[in-house]
Amino acid sequence: MKIKKFLIEYLKSPRTVGAVAPSSERLAEAMVRDIDFINANCIVEYGPGTGVFTDKLVERKKQDTILLLMEYNKEFCKQLEVRYNGYNNVILINDSAENADKYIKEYNINKVDYIVSGLPFASLSKNVSLKILRKTKDILKRDGKFITFQYTLFKKRLIAGYFKKIALDRVMLNVPPAYVLKCGNS
Repeated sequence: MKIKKFLIEYLKSPRTVGAVAPSSERLAEAMVRDIDFINANCIVEYGPGTGVFTDKLVERKKQDTILLLMEYNKEFCKQLEVRYNGYNNVILINDSAENADKYIKEYNINKVDYIVSGLPFASLSKNVSLKILRKTKDILKRDGKFITFQYTLFKKRLIAGYFKKIALDRVMLNVPPAYVLKCGNS
């Protein structure tokens, strides 16, 4: 049933959903593998969708670590609200990642340790992508990490314009196979 709902949301808005099915367990593991959950004070997730990565973040984060979820799709937001209602320090925002800095300020968060992104940069407009990447760089700690996945390396150069170091992993057991980009400036 989850796949059917996901597909419906994709058909309604392919540019913002970006995939026909939720990410695999293997991709979710690859996305959170390098997060230092013991020392992270704030993690932001862009585009949690149905919560595949969010589940990993919620189960591994410390209780006092803030997890800020930024989901643009109203239907996904409703599902996430039901699913994560009552969890400590999980904040759900129904808005674009373009406005992440506004919510970081609103919740008195100084800087973010990790940003995990499920955003489809390949289907977002260049202006939206640039705005999100610029704000991502601005809200991250100096040694913070931006972790995203893409189905192609088509947007790697765009992302590299904001991050000095990008480590790549390939996850074949996903539909379609995906690249995990772990980005930082230190």
